[in-house]
Amino acid sequence: MNISVWLRVIRIKFLLASVIAVSLGLAMSYWHTGRLDVMHSVITMAGVISLHASVDLLNDFWDYKRGIDTITKRTKFSGGTGVLPEGLLKPSHVYMAGIAFLILGSLAGLYFIVIYGWIIAVILGFAILSIYFYSTKIVDSGLGEIFVGIKGTMIVLGTYFIQTQQITPSSMLGGIVVGALSSLVLYITSFPDLDADKQKGRKTLVIMLGKKRASNVFWAFPFVSYGIIVSGVILHLFPVFCLMSLATIPLMMKSGLNLRRHFDDSDKFVSVMKSALLFSRITGALFVIGFLVGIIANNN
Repeated sequence: MNISVWLRVIRIKFLLASVIAVSLGLAMSYWHTGRLDVMHSVITMAGVISLHASVDLLNDFWDYKRGIDTITKRTKFSGGTGVLPEGLLKPSHVYMAGIAFLILGSLAGLYFIVIYGWIIAVILGFAILSIYFYSTKIVDSGLGEIFVGIKGTMIVLGTYFIQTQQITPSSMLGGIVVGALSSLVLYITSFPDLDADKQKGRKTLVIMLGKKRASNVFWAFPFVSYGIIVSGVILHLFPVFCLMSLATIPLMMKSGLNLRRHFDDSDKFVSVMKSALLFSRITGALFVIGFLVGIIANNN
């Protein structure tokens, strides 16, 4: 078994979005309660990462079966992993691995359903259905970015609920922050794939808007994330230290302005995707760190 090939098809670097979302839920719950169940934290992280790996594996499988990955230009951030078009793995093996990760993640969810009941059942049910149908029904309906936003929100809510048995306004707003940041990454990486996606029947948000108009919509994502963070601090739902997330404003401006300049230039667009990905991950990480610093400040 070639481990490096499997790590490539799982898209390890994109799993960081789920790690940030779980970490935020844990940090928020500890900031509010001063308690943390370590075993449940580990099970939550493992379950969420398994579900994220599942959706990436199944996405690679379906994009290959539909011929999308065979006609699109692959980059470090878009166009699939290239593992199946290059014949490095069998499609059936990738599909089975995707289902296996889906089952593993579901088992973690079932454990929490037994303990905490129907709220976790609703979150898990949404996750299972949306993961399995993401690469066919959801993306074909133009709902990809919405799904990713809801997914990020539910990861935070589920993590927070497992630790506290509550759903609060702060956990909902925190979830929306990371959901919007994750949606932005999907949104940006769909620009280079527009022609291939359109030819094979997909209906992404970029396809519906057109590249030029879609380049202007970019600003909505950071507006939502920054707006919620600032509002949360003002309303005392988040610690003031979360304002350190605003340190990524220069990177956000660079990403948005370069997108407007290079939305139709495939060679220069790789740098646009890189800066947008960095903006998303660094902003999310700083948001989590803001809660951790708040915890330290409360204990001193």
